Amino acid sequence: MSAAPVLLEARDVVKRFGGRPAVDGVSMQVHRGETVVIIGPSGSGKTTFLRCLNHLERIDEGDVLLDGTSVGYREGRHGPVELPPREIAVTRRRIGFVFQRFNLFAHLSALDNVALAPRNLLGLSRQDAEVRARQLLARVGLADKEESRPAQLSGGQQQRVAIARALAMRPEVMLFDEPTSALDPEMVGEVIAVMRELAAEGMTMVVVTHEMGFARAAADRIVMMDAGKILEQGPAEQMISDPEHDRTRRFLTQIAH
Repeated sequence: MSAAPVLLEARDVVKRFGGRPAVDGVSMQVHRGETVVIIGPSGSGKTTFLRCLNHLERIDEGDVLLDGTSVGYREGRHGPVELPPREIAVTRRRIGFVFQRFNLFAHLSALDNVALAPRNLLGLSRQDAEVRARQLLARVGLADKEESRPAQLSGGQQQRVAIARALAMRPEVMLFDEPTSALDPEMVGEVIAVMRELAAEGMTMVVVTHEMGFARAAADRIVMMDAGKILEQGPAEQMISDPEHDRTRRFLTQIAH
């Protein structure tokens, strides 16, 4: 376990849909600078749990803490009270989120997609926001695509713009929800390369993915979820080579084919 301080923590998090728990009492700590990969079969609660971490999903029980402060709630006289949207947004700025489907604005250039949030949410001038955006597009290998709109970019390029957009807010932690699942196989590598660089630079990351090559190379820890719970977790190499549970072994065998 990392000696760095805990940055993001889930405590007994429960999220129900229609009365049934999609996330069922999950507790997990993520240390500053750590890369945690979450794996598990479809329907195991991985994406729902990830969305609970930045309050895209309201939790039904438990707590999520960012650097010791509750995400989305404060303690009221009769239990947790959801914060106003403005206060939630302030906390959420500290947590970058990269979606499966890019979610770029189709009518904006790559440059404007990246510069928009720093201008609107951080109050940067257009000039300062564009300087930051150009630096980040260069960082993800797209310095020559700043005027291109999403329709003019490949899927891998769009996802790299989405990563640059999340980084533009200078988050303390980045959450990735199966960031390569919507990509053609030949485009996966370019996105994984950017993510590996971020991990090497010490960005705190929680990544839901089936890309076990990335997990082996970049993850400090792998967490296996099944039926809304954490089944097991451990160092990446150990989890890939010698997992404790047969369910994990069977899952890893399935995704290797």
